[in-house]
Amino acid sequence: MGGVVKAIVKPIAKLVTPKPPSMPAAPKPKEIIAEPPKVDDPERDEEVQKKRAAIRRNRKGRSSTILTTADGLEDNELTTKKTLLGG
Repeated sequence: MGGVVKAIVKPIAKLVTPKPPSMPAAPKPKEIIAEPPKVDDPERDEEVQKKRAAIRRNRKGRSSTILTTADGLEDNELTTKKTLLGG
């Protein structure tokens, strides 16, 4: 019985079910052709020089954070103060 019903319902279902709309064609991507930078370009050399100068100017490193030398502290101040309690 199942085969007879399926044979009748299948063609009717094909007529009743709507077809999905076809997908539109994807647009082709634009080709971007960039010219590679020239090695001997004077503008590029100037830009590189400016960047390097800025890096050198902004460089601090560890030397600015170290407050002691091989001989000890550079200041001759006493770092501890006497307190009223315990003396």
